[in-house]
Amino acid sequence: MSETKDPTVLDKKGTIPEQATSSPEPLLKVTGLVKHFPIKKGLLQRQTGAVKAVDGIDFEVRPGETLGVVGESGCGKSTMGRLITRLLEPTGGTIEFEGKDITHLGVSGMRPMRRDVQMIFQDPYGSLNPRHTVGSIVSAPFKLQGVEPEGGVKQEVQRLLGLVGLNPEHYNRYPHEFSGGQRQRIGIARALALKPKLVVADEPVSALDVSVQAQVVNLMDDLQKELGLTYVIIAHDLSVIRHVSDRIAVMYLGKIVELADRDSLYQSPMHPYTKALLSAVPVPDPRRRGAKSERILLNGDVPSPISPPSGCRFHTRCWKATEVCKTQEPPLLTLKSGHQVACHHPENASDQAPGDTVLESARDAVEIVALKKEPEPAAPEAPGKITEVSQGAAAATDSEGAADSGDAEDSPKG
Repeated sequence: MSETKDPTVLDKKGTIPEQATSSPEPLLKVTGLVKHFPIKKGLLQRQTGAVKAVDGIDFEVRPGETLGVVGESGCGKSTMGRLITRLLEPTGGTIEFEGKDITHLGVSGMRPMRRDVQMIFQDPYGSLNPRHTVGSIVSAPFKLQGVEPEGGVKQEVQRLLGLVGLNPEHYNRYPHEFSGGQRQRIGIARALALKPKLVVADEPVSALDVSVQAQVVNLMDDLQKELGLTYVIIAHDLSVIRHVSDRIAVMYLGKIVELADRDSLYQSPMHPYTKALLSAVPVPDPRRRGAKSERILLNGDVPSPISPPSGCRFHTRCWKATEVCKTQEPPLLTLKSGHQVACHHPENASDQAPGDTVLESARDAVEIVALKKEPEPAAPEAPGKITEVSQGAAAATDSEGAADSGDAEDSPKG
């Protein structure tokens, strides 16, 4: 029997071994990531401005974890997903994958990296070529990378189809013969063909019928456990993000305003914007509706990313905004273990700028709606008449991508 080595014993150099003192190196590390889309006008196409879609974000993704990214429409989360997969060229900042800088790699330099970084797209209808069969779609990564799988391409494609819950005999069928949920499964099979280490999923279930969303989410969860995948999942549905994520990043107008583990963020949100988002999540269980007492309605629209507000970008819609919020941009600081927030006046934490003058605009920034605590059992309302805002009717602040696929059943049409 071999002797078990105590990890705390000093080595010959007098230091504790590295694996005993440090966490695993991040699989993906993003520092100061920026993406500006130029606005050009006139005959000479001179640049007159820029859309600041992503304007300086920092985060890490550790091997085997799932990082969820949430935020309102137009906050830059989908652009961020395309940047870290290098489908878009960054304007600034650095992207490191397994310690290698891939920020400005060309097509030839990124070709070997494509095996390790794949993406699942939002639209299962637009991401599949209608002229190609399922077999040719899923086998495309093998041909592009020049990989010959063991047992042949057809056998491997049929194995992948079975892995995602499809019939391998559908190898020669076309995308129009499948429902929305099945098309997304085909997209997942294509993304997993080269056995990637990192998968970026951009709104993977928002375009699907509600009846099949849970099936696809559970499939992705099972695949992660079976294949050891690392996910970055972009979504607007806070309930989906809570189910699948280990850590969650909240974005607002091109910035990450809060980054924390799942339980900490949902139980004790620090940023006012996160608190407003969570207050809008409906509670389907009538027995738990009494736990929530109010909903925060943010007045006004999200400012334009062409000319974002000075200082804290949320100060124009925040009920706690002060003079310092208007002039100084708050850095993303760690106020609790594993909980980062960019706010001068955070919730559930000590005030970073106490005694500052509250802005006049903060008084009209939000509207607090008291939620009705329904009796047990709840009496049905008269049809077509709403007398009071009830908690079950609270809709999410972000209505992005709530398209109905029109397919109630996850089964082939032909």
